[in-house]
Amino acid sequence: MKSKIACIAVALTLGLAACETNTAGQKEVGGALIGAAVGGLLGSQIGGGAGQLAATAGGTLLGAYLGSEVGRSLDKSDRLYAERTAQRSLESSRSGTTSTWVNPDTQHSGTFTPTNTYRSADGLDCRDYQQRVIIDGRDELATGTACRQADGTWRIVNTR
Repeated sequence: MKSKIACIAVALTLGLAACETNTAGQKEVGGALIGAAVGGLLGSQIGGGAGQLAATAGGTLLGAYLGSEVGRSLDKSDRLYAERTAQRSLESSRSGTTSTWVNPDTQHSGTFTPTNTYRSADGLDCRDYQQRVIIDGRDELATGTACRQADGTWRIVNTR
């Protein structure tokens, strides 16, 4: 009975994942699938009857969540490219000058453009910026403000 419930949980998870059409999140989906399967299997070993079913469902959901988080972390290289470009641009680019980045492994890319430089009321050097990220053909645009910290790094203080 326990293995039957675990098999049903895995089949439901695989069926739902088959509906996923967003290729940008494939690593998250893969992690969620593996996590859900393992979580469902472990949950099915707990209790009996309705309690066992609840434990299986809970294990499947928790496993899917944890697995997707692991999958998401695999795309950290994109964030690293974007962060390095932003820090470099904020530090040394003139307002209106666009810097670009491309992750050769994922082909994801982006631009960073400082648009205005000023001193805040707190006495910090701040810069407004525009950031664009292109992932699988989807273009996302964000604007915000970053200020230089005491250690010399720039920290985003707001986004719009």
